[in-house]
Amino acid sequence: AAENQVKFATCTLHSVALTWWNTHVQTIGHEAAYGMSWKTLMKMMTDKYCPRNEIRKLEIELWELKVKGTDLASYTQRFQELALLCGQYVGGLPDMIHGSVVASKPKTMQEAIEISTELMDKKIRTFAERETASKRKFENTSRTTRNQQQ
Repeated sequence: AAENQVKFATCTLHSVALTWWNTHVQTIGHEAAYGMSWKTLMKMMTDKYCPRNEIRKLEIELWELKVKGTDLASYTQRFQELALLCGQYVGGLPDMIHGSVVASKPKTMQEAIEISTELMDKKIRTFAERETASKRKFENTSRTTRNQQQ
């Protein structure tokens, strides 16, 4: 199947990438194009679609990536799009869960994500419960004050 890697991969191309590939096939010929090594195809595609300055921008984004508020899902998705580096994932977590995730010593990226998600969910639930309790206390205080004024 290794001899068909290039053929299978290029069959999934669409839009601008497909036009680029078809032009390449027309230029060097069908046999030469599909006979190239996987490594050669990957280098060609990287050179074409991943300019070094764009890669640098993505690396910077990865290093600066942080959870916004409590939106762990978006952070996780973007992090996975940028890289599969467990240590950096944990580094971008908010202080309120960071220490607990580090202390749990996750062995895989997936384990770090699961622990983070569970901890963030607990923090959000606790916050919501406190808000509800605070509202009830305020409402009870307001009722007592109104009753005393009557």
